[in-house]
Amino acid sequence: MYHYKTYTIDEALLKLQNYCAYQERCHQEVRQKLKEMHMIPEAIDTIIVHLLEHNFLNEERFAKTFVSGKFRIKKWGKYRLTSALKKKDVSKFNINLAISQIPNTEYIDVFNDLAKKKANSIKEKDIWKKKKKLVDYLLYRGWESHLVYDKVNELIK
Repeated sequence: MYHYKTYTIDEALLKLQNYCAYQERCHQEVRQKLKEMHMIPEAIDTIIVHLLEHNFLNEERFAKTFVSGKFRIKKWGKYRLTSALKKKDVSKFNINLAISQIPNTEYIDVFNDLAKKKANSIKEKDIWKKKKKLVDYLLYRGWESHLVYDKVNELIK
């Protein structure tokens, strides 16, 4: 028979405080972690309430940190950012708040740089295939289609 480690609420709480202190977490990740620790639903709720009350868990802060990191490091556009946060069950309010933190000029600058770099790296000779590759790349990264098509037509002639 398989025996898994059991945790008291205090032990689980300490473990989850460290888990949340290490990096920003969303509610869904914390709930999942507690389920993996085989905590009962009542204990999970108690621990989550404690983490919220003591500011270890904060959905708004998580959303802002997530958006900032994925935008600056992975160069994700607004669609991909929104979609990723929705998958993590972040509220629409906090998603919009986090995305609104990206300055518009910076958003467009990052997009333009990304599009230029990628266009220059595509070795395709056929103009239509090259355009398709660039469009696919930018759409996959979550950039708005009107931005993508205008930019592709400007860069590849």
